Amino acid sequence: MPKLAWIALLACVLLGGCVETRFESPLGDNIETCDTAWKGLWFSADDDGRRADGERHETGMHVDEACALTLFEQPEAGGPLKHTRIPVNFVHAGGNDYVVVTDVALRALGDIAPPYDIDPVPQKSYFFAKYRIRGDRLELRNVDSNKAARLVIDGKLDGTVAKGRNSLHVYIRGGRQQMLDAVRRHDLFEDKPAYFFKRSSQSLQDFERSLRKTAATESRR
Repeated sequence: MPKLAWIALLACVLLGGCVETRFESPLGDNIETCDTAWKGLWFSADDDGRRADGERHETGMHVDEACALTLFEQPEAGGPLKHTRIPVNFVHAGGNDYVVVTDVALRALGDIAPPYDIDPVPQKSYFFAKYRIRGDRLELRNVDSNKAARLVIDGKLDGTVAKGRNSLHVYIRGGRQQMLDAVRRHDLFEDKPAYFFKRSSQSLQDFERSLRKTAATESRR
């Protein structure tokens, strides 16, 4: 499975029996479509680019000059990259940085179920993650669903908790300001980053050219 944060998150949601927290509203009113610090070509810091069978299997993400974020993966060894555009937004609040993505945006990667056991079904729901960029290194922290569930159970956040044998679905209710208050006032995120990415010095075009060159060389062997 690709090691990109949003792909991993989507796989969890698609497969069911997972742990997730979704939010009813966006994170506040001051939402930006671009953070220039994200621009460039990124790869998972712990991914050696190989599958279990030893073949090359490149995955990564690219943020272009217009701040469009594209996830890419190489479905077949030596084959072309598959690109998927994912709209994301950014929020800067209280000295912290957050990325926001909707379940509707993630449907570009596959079918995704609506929030678990929520009636009526909302038109969209939101996933939040906290991030930090230092130079060419990006760290992402997911919402800690166990923390979120406890805050709902204790009445500190409005929402629902559905816990199964192998699943935990948390849905946080409220408007934009309530979402912002939630991340400002409560310890909602994982204590340590779940994902690390490293920015490449290559452009996406140069990277794809290098893949084609490598594939051509190996085909002549």
